Amino acid sequence: MTNDGRTAAYKRIVLKLSGEALAGPQGFGIDPDRAETIARKVQTIHQMGVQTALVIGAGNLWRGSTGVSRGMEQSTADHMGMIGTVMNGLALQDALERIGVVTRVQTAIQMNAVAEPYIRLRAIRHLEKGRVVIIAGGTGNPFFTTDTAAALRAKEIGAEIMIKATQVNGVYSADPRKDPNAVRFDELTYQQVLENRYHVMDMTAFTLCQEHQIPIMVVDFWSEDDLFEAVRGNTTVGTIVR
Repeated sequence: MTNDGRTAAYKRIVLKLSGEALAGPQGFGIDPDRAETIARKVQTIHQMGVQTALVIGAGNLWRGSTGVSRGMEQSTADHMGMIGTVMNGLALQDALERIGVVTRVQTAIQMNAVAEPYIRLRAIRHLEKGRVVIIAGGTGNPFFTTDTAAALRAKEIGAEIMIKATQVNGVYSADPRKDPNAVRFDELTYQQVLENRYHVMDMTAFTLCQEHQIPIMVVDFWSEDDLFEAVRGNTTVGTIVR
């Protein structure tokens, strides 16, 4: 899509959100106010005509690593996390529907009473009809993160970019909270990320994006206009890896 300064630079995106994005001040659970804030931001880019698929984690409800550290079988712990992503997906669906954005929740783990099964062509059809598709359940398999699920779904549905929404405004040379001399990058290549070991996402997800040439944009989701500007193609608001 051509960017004239007012329209979106991308026709179809995957927006990756952490589960913590839904947590309130206490740091866990689902905060309805946070859900509404996220919904408003998604509504803004949806109104630009951007076909938007959301992939959300479950760190606000459960972390598999916590269970594993206490001796839980990892497959069990990971499946619990996948179910948590469905809960988060339903919360986002409710928030979006209440402000007039038509949505569908699809999940890799069949829960036909509350969500559709994830079917690639059906997801694409929903996007083409102007619906926001919330993709939950991870990949449906243990041992894979929701970052990997986002990369996989981005490839499957033909997204032009994966936007990773975080609490920092891009990728830095060091942790900016610890190092005042940390430098933020406007743009990086996949090779630069690998060589310098910059943290963008887990390695399986990153390698998938690299192999299939899916650009990754890291933005501060909570900055007022950064998501909007990123969708417009403004690469100065975060870090783009391509």
